[in-house]
Amino acid sequence: MSEQADRELLEREEENPQAHAYAIGAEIGAGFAAVQAIGRPGVTVFGSARIREDHPAYAAACTVGGLFAAEGFAVVTGGGPGVMEAANRGAVEAGGVSVGFNVVLPHEQGMNPYVQIGHTFEHFYARKVMLVKASEGFVLFPGGFGTLDELFEALTLEQTDKVFDFPIVLFDRSYWRGLLDFIDGTLLAEGMISPGDQNLLFVTDDPQEAVQIVVDCYRKRCADVPAATFKADAQ
Repeated sequence: MSEQADRELLEREEENPQAHAYAIGAEIGAGFAAVQAIGRPGVTVFGSARIREDHPAYAAACTVGGLFAAEGFAVVTGGGPGVMEAANRGAVEAGGVSVGFNVVLPHEQGMNPYVQIGHTFEHFYARKVMLVKASEGFVLFPGGFGTLDELFEALTLEQTDKVFDFPIVLFDRSYWRGLLDFIDGTLLAEGMISPGDQNLLFVTDDPQEAVQIVVDCYRKRCADVPAATFKADAQ
């Protein structure tokens, strides 16, 4: 299959639906195997593929990746450049586990060199399942349509109780301010979401706080496992 697989599948005229369904099933099976290989709790970090190493978000994502690794978490990304590379890099440089779930795209992007456990998907939806399945929460750095897509997918899953205790952390208050104002001032004000739905989001400028939100939520869910055992088992 080529990078046109998703487009061909979504066209009204489908020549071989069974073959496409089989291919998607095979991708999901391979993704489950990759998730199983991680062997520890994980967090998925999202953000722009377009930023360079001199961008503040790159440095912050690298720090966050290292802090998660120090807590025994695998750092999962889309495997590409920019924020994804930075988070994977931080995990590797801290001696942790770095995971990349990439997708075939016509213009971007190859797997970044800091991915240790990787899988490249043909279909976005198979990849999306793995980015949630491998994770105990999301941290989202500044990004574009892809980052927003993952943000609202996660919010919808939590709002509809498809996932529980799944923290969604937005990093960089100034970047997300317009979106947060829209959620509070328009969606909530006009009754498009319920009171409290906006509280599904955490916002911070502090890498340590971003990490602690996810780690604390995981430990609360696993309260019967002592913290020392948690760290030892994750190493």
